[in-house]
Amino acid sequence: MPDLLRGHRLAAGLTQAELAGRAGVGVRTVRDLERGRSTRPQRTTIDLLADALGLTGDARREFRAAARPAPSAPHPATPAPHPAESAPHPAARHLTVTGSTTTGSGTPIALPQPVPLIGRGRDVAEVAALLSAERPVVSLVGLAGVGKTALALTVAHAVAAEHPAGVAGVLVGEGSDAADVLAASVAVLGVNRLADLAGRLAGRPALLMVDAVERAPGPVAEALWTLVAAAPTLRVLVTGRRPVGLSGELVRPVAPLDVPPVGAAPADPAELARWPAAALFVARLAQVRREPPTPAELPALAALVRRLGGLPLAIELMAARGRILDVTELLDRYGDRVLDLATDGRPGWVPVDRAAGTVTLREAVATSYRLLAREERAALRRLSAFRNRWSVEFAEDLLADGGQRRDVVPLLDRLLELGLLSVRGNGPFRFRLLDAVRDFAAEQAVGEGELSQIRQRHALVVTAMVVRVAPKLAGADLPATVHLLDEATSDITTALTYAADHDPVTALRLAAALPRWWRLRGRVVSGRRWLRRLLADPRTADADPVLRAWAQLGAAQLAVEHDAGAEELSAARAALATFREAGEVVGELWADTVLGALLSGVGDHDEARRQAQTALELATRHGRVREMAVAQAYLTWHDVRAGDLAGARRRLATVDRLAAESGEQRLRVLARADFVEVTRLEGRYADAVEQGRRVAAALAELGDPGQRRRVLGTVGLALAQEGRAVEALTVVAELRPTLPVPGQRRPAGAEGADQPGAGEGPTGRPEDAVCALIEGHLALHRGDRELATEWYAAAAEAATDGRNRRDVIEALVGLATSTADPAVLDRLARTRRSTGISLLPREEALLHALVAGRGRQA
Repeated sequence: MPDLLRGHRLAAGLTQAELAGRAGVGVRTVRDLERGRSTRPQRTTIDLLADALGLTGDARREFRAAARPAPSAPHPATPAPHPAESAPHPAARHLTVTGSTTTGSGTPIALPQPVPLIGRGRDVAEVAALLSAERPVVSLVGLAGVGKTALALTVAHAVAAEHPAGVAGVLVGEGSDAADVLAASVAVLGVNRLADLAGRLAGRPALLMVDAVERAPGPVAEALWTLVAAAPTLRVLVTGRRPVGLSGELVRPVAPLDVPPVGAAPADPAELARWPAAALFVARLAQVRREPPTPAELPALAALVRRLGGLPLAIELMAARGRILDVTELLDRYGDRVLDLATDGRPGWVPVDRAAGTVTLREAVATSYRLLAREERAALRRLSAFRNRWSVEFAEDLLADGGQRRDVVPLLDRLLELGLLSVRGNGPFRFRLLDAVRDFAAEQAVGEGELSQIRQRHALVVTAMVVRVAPKLAGADLPATVHLLDEATSDITTALTYAADHDPVTALRLAAALPRWWRLRGRVVSGRRWLRRLLADPRTADADPVLRAWAQLGAAQLAVEHDAGAEELSAARAALATFREAGEVVGELWADTVLGALLSGVGDHDEARRQAQTALELATRHGRVREMAVAQAYLTWHDVRAGDLAGARRRLATVDRLAAESGEQRLRVLARADFVEVTRLEGRYADAVEQGRRVAAALAELGDPGQRRRVLGTVGLALAQEGRAVEALTVVAELRPTLPVPGQRRPAGAEGADQPGAGEGPTGRPEDAVCALIEGHLALHRGDRELATEWYAAAAEAATDGRNRRDVIEALVGLATSTADPAVLDRLARTRRSTGISLLPREEALLHALVAGRGRQA
C-alpha cells in the first residue's frame, strides 16, 4: 500500500499536502499511509483518496485491496478473548467497526456490543438522561481503568432507539489533527463530506461516541465544534481523562465502584454482593477458578476491594491472580502493592490500558497526574496525607501550610474532573482521593523530599481540628461531634502516631483532647496508654502545665472505666491543684468530678461525696449549669448508696431540669436511665421495663452503645424480678449472645470464663454480673434454689471486679436467700462496711424473713 499510494500520487503530480486537500483528509493521514504506519485505514478514507487520484476500474479495485487486505483466518488454538476485551481497540487511528447492527426501531448501530456492567445501573440512567438534555456534548471523564468506555458503549446501545439517524463511534489516535477527527466522524455517520451531514440526518437525532479524547484534546474540540454547528440534531458522547473544553459541554465524572465500608467484614456472600466492587471481583474471580469465595475469604475480599479503591481495572487485574492464589493470599501479597498491578500480556489476563499501552496502575495514575499544573501536583501530594474522607475546610487548613488560606474548590473541581478525587455522601467529610492516587501521590512526595514536612503539617491540622471540636463532646452538639471524629479516626490515629515520635508536645495536645471520645468509643485502655506514654516522654516535661494537667485528668478519667483508678489518684490531685493555681475553672470542675469517681472506686465514698459537693458548689458559684447537672448526677448515686431512693428521685429531677436548660440532650437521657434504675430498686418493675425500653431506644439514636447495654441490663433485671422469663432471657441473649441455654449449670464463678473480653477492659464483659443476676432471679422465681445459688455466686464474683458495687450487694442478698450458708451473711456484712452501701427496705425484709426462718428451724 505505501509504494502504491506514493506511485499514484507522483504520477498525478501531487504533493502530500495537495492530495490531502483534494481528498478532504489530513496531511498526517497521507503521510502515515505512505510510511506504512496505518495498516488498515477506513474504507471511506481509501475511497476519498481514490477519488482524488482519479482511480477507476481495476486500478481502483487494486488500490482498495492493497489498502484493506482480507484478514487471515485465526489459528484454531487462538484462545477466546477475555470478556473485558470484547470492545475492540485496533491499532488504527480510528475506531473501526467489525459489523453493524440495527435495533428493533431500525436505528443502525456502528459500535461493538458492550461488556455486561456490574453496579453501573444508576450511572447508565444518569448519563442517558444527560444525553436527552439540550447540550450537544456529554463528556465522561475519569482515571484510566475506571470504566469510561464500557459505560459509554452501554449508554450508546441503551439510547439507540432515541437516535434514529444512527449511533456510531471513533477512537482518537495519537497525533490526530482536527481534519482527521472530522473526516472519521462524518465517515462513520455515513457521508463523505461535512456539507452532506445535515442532509443525511434530515433533522433526526444521531449519536456519535468519541473515545480517548485526551490524545488530541485541541483537535477534538475543534472538530466537535464544527460537527455540532453543522448538525444541530447530533449528540456527542465523549470519554477521556479530561474534558474536551467546549462551551456548553456537560462533564460527568465516572467514579469507581462502591466498596464495603471500613470495618465491614460480611460473612454472607449475598450481603457482600450488595457492594458493586465486591460483586465485580467475585464475577471476575469466577472466570479463573471454579470455586466461589469461601466464608473464610469474605473478610479478606471486602478488605481487598477497599484497598483497590473500587477501581474496575485494579479489581480485574487482582481477580486474574485468583487463578493461583486464594483471596487471603492476594490481600497479604498485593494489598500494599496495588500500584504495581499489571498484566503479563498472556491471553486471559486483563490489559491495563489497551488504548494507551500502559502496563501498571502506577503508569495509569501517572498519566492523569501529568495533566495537572505544577501547583496542582504539589497540592495533590499534600492531600495524600489524609487517610480517609475530608472536608473542604480540612483541605484548606492542610494546604495553607501556616500561611494564607486559599479557596480550594477550584482545585477539588480539577481533581474531580480528572477522576483523581472521589465524592461520596452529603456531609462535609465527603471528599477522598482514590487509594491508587493517594499511594502514587505519596510516592511522589517521597521523591520530592516532602514527606516529613507533609506529615508534620497533617499532624498539626488534625490536632487543631480535634482541639477545636472536642469541647462540643460535652454539649448539645455531642452526636454531630462524635460523628465528625469518627469520620476522622484514621487521620487522628496517623497524626498521633507520627507526632508521638517526631513532635510529642503536639501529640500530647491531641491526646489530651480525646478522652471523652475514646470513652464513648470503648477505647479506654489504648487511650490511657497513649496519655501515659506522652506524659512520661522527657520531651513533654516542659510543656504547658495546664496541658499536662488535662492529659493527667484524661488518663484518670479513662482509668475509672476499667477499675485502675487507684493508679491515677495522685495524678488527678496534681491536676486539680494545677487548675486551681491557673484559675482554670472548667478544668477544676472536671477534676473535682473525676476525682470523686476515683475516690468511689477505691472505697473512700464519704470523700467522694464531698468532692462531688465541692464541684456542685463551684459550678453554682460560676453559673455553670451543665456542670451543676453533672455534679447532681454524681450525688444521686451517693443517695442510692445510702438507700435514700426518694432523695435520688428528687435529685434526678433536678438533673433533668438543668440538662434541659443547658441543651444537654444526652445528659437528659442518662438522667432518665438513672430514673429507670431507681424505679426498679423501688420495686416498680413494670414501670421500669416500660421506661427502660424508651430510654434504650433514645440511647441507640444517640449512638451510645455502652449506656444502652446498661439500661438493657436494668430492663432485664426488672423483667426477671417480675417473673417474665421469656422477655428477660431475650435481653440476656442480646447482652451476651453466647450465654448457655437456660438451665445449663456452671460452676460458681465460671460465668463468662469462655466469653470474649469487653474490648479493652482487663476483666470480662461488664454485663456478666447483670446477666448472671437475671438468671439467678429467674431461677429463684421458679423455685430452683440450687441453680439460683450458682447464678448468684457467679454474679457476686463478676460484680466484685466491676465498678457497680450495688450489683455485689444484690447478688449477695440473692445468694443468702437461696442458700442456707451462714457465711454468705458474714460476707454481705463485710461488703456493706467496705462499700458503705445501705440495704433497701425490700432487701431488709428478705433477710429478716431468712433470719426469722432459721430461728424457727433452730
